[in-house]
Amino acid sequence: MTTLDTTDHDDWLAGIHERLQHTCDEQTAYLSDLTAAAPDASEAAAHGALLAGTRQSLADTVAALRRIEQGRYGACEVCAAAIPLARLELLPHARTCVACPR
Repeated sequence: MTTLDTTDHDDWLAGIHERLQHTCDEQTAYLSDLTAAAPDASEAAAHGALLAGTRQSLADTVAALRRIEQGRYGACEVCAAAIPLARLELLPHARTCVACPR
C-alpha cells in the first residue's frame, strides 16, 4: 500500500470527502428526479431498478462520508487492514480490502 505523510493524507482525505459529497449531491438530485417521474407500465421495471441502484449508491456514499467523520475511513470492515489508496481512489466508497468479500 502506498502511504502518505500526515499533511498529504489530510489533503487527500479532504479531496475524497469533497468527491463523495459531490457524488452524494448528484445522486440525491437524480433520485429526486426519478421519484418525481411517473413511468408508464412498460418502463416500470427499469425505473424501479434505477431507483434501487441509485438508493444503494447514495447509501454507500453516505456511509463512506460517515466513516470519514468517524475516523474509520480506509480500514477494511472485515479484517481491519488498510484499504490500498489506489482502491479508494477508484472506489471511494469501498468498505473492504481486495482480499475480503464484500
